[in-house]
Amino acid sequence: MATKDAKPSYEAARDELAQIVESLEDGSATLEESLKLWERGEELAKICQEWLDGAKKLIDETKKNTGDTAKKLAE
Repeated sequence: MATKDAKPSYEAARDELAQIVESLEDGSATLEESLKLWERGEELAKICQEWLDGAKKLIDETKKNTGDTAKKLAE
């Protein structure tokens, strides 16, 4: 498990977020607990988005580099 300061993996963040959503949907938490869960969910959603944005950037760069290499080979 990641330390409090370490960024969790995408999968860990997604799984924790899914558990939070489940907890909020079942309605058993108090208002205060629900607000804390919501805030944690927002943090986790941001972490997941950062992972997805990074993956997209890496894919885009790889595609560009592959395209540039193909152009050079075609010349």
